[in-house]
Amino acid sequence: MNAIEFTTELTDSSVLNIPSNMASQIPKSGRARVIVLTDDSDDKEWQLGAYEQFLRDDSDEDAIYESII
Repeated sequence: MNAIEFTTELTDSSVLNIPSNMASQIPKSGRARVIVLTDDSDDKEWQLGAYEQFLRDDSDEDAIYESII
């Protein structure tokens, strides 16, 4: 399966606009899988929380793994 990635603006229309230079790369027949990823402000808060957790010191139980390297 080949992937073609592009960014487009979503509107209240039920039509997804595909840039013409990308549309020319799409085969004229066959099957395609479409995945739409959107920006989500809640996701940014989760990412920040995960990053802060990552930066915290390891617990005493995890300290043993530092001696392996």
